[in-house]
Amino acid sequence: MKLNTNRMAVFGLMGALMYVARQVMSALPNIHLTGMFIVVMTVVYRRQALYPLYIFVLMEGLFGGFNTWWLPYLYIWTVLWGAVMLLPRNMKPKKAAVVYALVCACHGFLFGILYAPAQALIFGLNWEGTLAWIARGFPYDLIHGCSNLVCGIMIMPLIRVVQQMDKAIQ
Repeated sequence: MKLNTNRMAVFGLMGALMYVARQVMSALPNIHLTGMFIVVMTVVYRRQALYPLYIFVLMEGLFGGFNTWWLPYLYIWTVLWGAVMLLPRNMKPKKAAVVYALVCACHGFLFGILYAPAQALIFGLNWEGTLAWIARGFPYDLIHGCSNLVCGIMIMPLIRVVQQMDKAIQ
């Protein structure tokens, strides 16, 4: 896929949409559409999905403050992107719907574990401190994973919409 001005504009809008959607849902702990959007963009745009992903990450830092909480965002969302990139591209739609939703859910369930190395390095946590940090956040990871699973139901319909939109702007 060629990166052109139309696609760059779409990537900017998608990054902003991810940020706004997260802000709108911020009153609900760990319930958001970010994982769903990353899976959709990765399936449709493959490597180029990193553009809107990092626009989102940059916006989180710009508006939320570039603080220690933000540093793991530099890699944590890329883990989801990488997991989707490793999936076969030619899955049947019914199978893909289940697999994408499960991958999105797993990322939510593992969010605290993925976040933990940065916490340990930044705050000098030992092994026990890191495990305690993960355990303390586990209930929020359960909410995150379950909400990602529910939001994952929208992945396949959104993939079709984004593919149609991409064809229209080319």
